[in-house]
Amino acid sequence: MTLLDRIDVKVGYLCNNSCLFCVQAHNKGKGRDKSTEKIISILEESRKKYEAVVLTGGEVSIRDDVFDIVAAARDLGYKKIHIQSNGRRFYYRDFCVKMIESGATEFGLALHGHIPELHDYLTRAPGSFLATLRGIRNLVELGQSVMTNTVITKSNYRHLPAIAQVLVSAGVFQYQFAFVHVAGNAKTYAPAVVPRKTLVAPYAKRGLDVGRARGVAVMTEAIPYCFMRGYEQHIAEKIIPETKIFDAEFVIESYTEVRRNQGKAKGPPCEECDMRKICEGPWREYPEMFGWDEFKPVKWHSVTGGADIAFREKKTAPPRKGA
Repeated sequence: MTLLDRIDVKVGYLCNNSCLFCVQAHNKGKGRDKSTEKIISILEESRKKYEAVVLTGGEVSIRDDVFDIVAAARDLGYKKIHIQSNGRRFYYRDFCVKMIESGATEFGLALHGHIPELHDYLTRAPGSFLATLRGIRNLVELGQSVMTNTVITKSNYRHLPAIAQVLVSAGVFQYQFAFVHVAGNAKTYAPAVVPRKTLVAPYAKRGLDVGRARGVAVMTEAIPYCFMRGYEQHIAEKIIPETKIFDAEFVIESYTEVRRNQGKAKGPPCEECDMRKICEGPWREYPEMFGWDEFKPVKWHSVTGGADIAFREKKTAPPRKGA
């Protein structure tokens, strides 16, 4: 049997941060977090088809049973065990060591500012910047692969290059800039949280340049091709693996399908764009806020390598000039 890509197990919604942009904030009062037995049952059943697991929440690291869950995944033979976390508990080196010994193989931590004042404002958790940054450094010093995510907001987009400098200096393997999804807290506080993509794009590119110059893998998410000309190869949607999501209350069989067909949207400018078959468009809430005027159709002659890369992946050829 061919092993599929991965499962994403959301252990629940409890979290020790309260981020202004949290997409899950509206779910925090719903039900209880999954039990240890339920999570291990999911891992056992899914191992018949899947070889990688992402453990996320909420915040997985605050669970008392987190090491038991990770060890269960290891004992079941998962080749990749990815811990998605706000990183605060990784401040404690002993916690990092125990997580590694339990079987975790990858770590996805989140840093949203280059200084405490910015990051802590966005997480609404005093001290979270210093804790998370120390956590990143601890894991790097222990020889682990650390990938980070920075949610792009109105407060931090101008500082993306500075955030990138912090991450590169800390030794991360990869970092990603993800445009805020207007749901949960981000919907509640949308006027203060959601920036215009046209304003974001130049800073995102400069932030990517910091990592590119140092050989660090860099990506963006939820920023369509028309804003990323010259940086098409760094669009994360092209490489996000197929994922089955076990949410707290339901199961998504294919995140790719749901993301493309329900989460994202395309408007009138997309119909004239040569990247329309590759690009997923923005999260649909964005044009509901701002309309489609910012989106400018891309033509093949204006694409610097992205089209060729995308079409090679699909084992087809881009149109010939003049075709």
